[in-house]
Amino acid sequence: MTSSPALLLMLGAAGVPLLRGLPRRVLMLLLPVAGLVVLWLLPEGPGAGIALFGLELTPVRIDALSRLFATGFLVAALLTTIYALHLRDPLQQAVIPLYAGTAVGGALAGDLVTLFVFWELAGLSSAFLIWAGRTERSYRAGMRYLVAQLISGLLMLAGIALRIQAGEGLAFGYLGLNGPGDALILLAVGIKCAFPLLHAWLTDTYPEATVVGAVALSPFTTKLAVYVLARGFPGTDLLIWVGAAMTVFPIFYAVIENDLRRVLAYSMINQLGFMVAGVGVGGALGVNGASAHAVADMVFKSLLFMAMGAVLLRTGTTKGSELGGLYKSMPQTAALCMVGAASISAFPLFSAFATKSMIMEAVGQEHLTVVWLLLLFASAGVFHHAGIKIPYFAFFAHDRGHRVAEAPLNMRVAMTLAALICVGIGVAPNLLYELLPHPVDYVPYTAPHVINQLQLLLLASMAFTLLVRTGLYPPELRSVNLDADVVYRRVLPRGWHALSHAVTRLRRALGPPLRHRGRNLWSATTRPLRPEAELATPWSTHVMVWWAVFLLGTVLLLALL
Repeated sequence: MTSSPALLLMLGAAGVPLLRGLPRRVLMLLLPVAGLVVLWLLPEGPGAGIALFGLELTPVRIDALSRLFATGFLVAALLTTIYALHLRDPLQQAVIPLYAGTAVGGALAGDLVTLFVFWELAGLSSAFLIWAGRTERSYRAGMRYLVAQLISGLLMLAGIALRIQAGEGLAFGYLGLNGPGDALILLAVGIKCAFPLLHAWLTDTYPEATVVGAVALSPFTTKLAVYVLARGFPGTDLLIWVGAAMTVFPIFYAVIENDLRRVLAYSMINQLGFMVAGVGVGGALGVNGASAHAVADMVFKSLLFMAMGAVLLRTGTTKGSELGGLYKSMPQTAALCMVGAASISAFPLFSAFATKSMIMEAVGQEHLTVVWLLLLFASAGVFHHAGIKIPYFAFFAHDRGHRVAEAPLNMRVAMTLAALICVGIGVAPNLLYELLPHPVDYVPYTAPHVINQLQLLLLASMAFTLLVRTGLYPPELRSVNLDADVVYRRVLPRGWHALSHAVTRLRRALGPPLRHRGRNLWSATTRPLRPEAELATPWSTHVMVWWAVFLLGTVLLLALL
């Protein structure tokens, strides 16, 4: 544990608030870089074990899968740190390495107890990135976020306890759904991975985070959940259909959503769906595809959140109805946003083209025709809402008159580095393929694949253009779209208030007569004991003697019996 990059980041985060100015920035940049160095110097295999309360723990376990995800987390941490260098908020700057360290620790965990500890720490630390907004909305959103994370942790803890009770051990390897507690662990992961109906915490809270907070939230929690799925549940058929549903339903919400950061939150669920489906298919190609796409998503989704964060910083809004024409004021941000849009849309020479296609190929090889068609539809949908809608309405739609400064230099540097990584993965995918957990026998740049993908993107762009030109595309309106969070944000509070009012009315209706009857009953019961009652008057001596004889005789008779 002493050589764990996770511990390095978490301990280093404690020193960030103690420094100011240049020393603080230097420390922030050194932490993820040092973490990468330590990670790649560690040899493969389980690290030294720790005995705790009779349990054998393995805090660090290095193999290809854990090293890949930990590398992705550290790269994302470095990009987020650069993006946050302009801040004067030590809270956010300290939370970033702490949060990244928990994700790295979870990826390197060799046992379930260590995984649970980092799982919970990730949820607790990341909540501060929402509370850092220091508004009533961000406080309430952070509390809802924290509740979701704690529920996930409790479910995982219950699953681990059942496994220990059944003698299954603590090793964090393949779990499946056959052992005791495995279903609870999968449900816990499903919450953090935003499974359908369990996803509302993500779209509810991410848009309420700070400019930097939303960027920091995007790569870690959900991708740690994907890692746990890839490690513990590969080849689980249920995940194929869960993933397919995740790719499709967010599209419809994203199309009608006005807040562009919330559009990105729905887009995140869409991309997670591809990863979940790949894990469900299993095998070398499925797990490789899910893992590669997770790492690519850490970068291009961060890039898109960075671009929208820069827009929010300069204009004070990310509402599509209030934006447009920003390419005149923020041309560099607009160009970098388009790189992120091309990457998430799987344009050739951009990252998702080399990663998402592996998942599609894995599904096709299993002859899952319906799932493949759903993923194909979702691929067109993500280009529609993330590849076109976000840059179009933010930078190129009707000019709203915003004349602002370009994003701060450090933000542009972070976005540029993220864009270079997106292009690098797309141009030279073998650099990523060599890090995958299984040998890769897949070539993305074949003529049929390139032609089919370009046809898909062309038709999707033509459909968008036609809908906009004909006025059939849903307009960007100031509105609130109801999602599954309506259950705990509207239905449950209103139900509680209705029940409270009903109880109050019932109390007012029944209270007076019940109190009146109670007083009458009490009066009747205590009447013989009142001073003027017969029992309260003085008794003669011979009457008291007879009562004493009677009571003594009764006691003797009962004793003889």
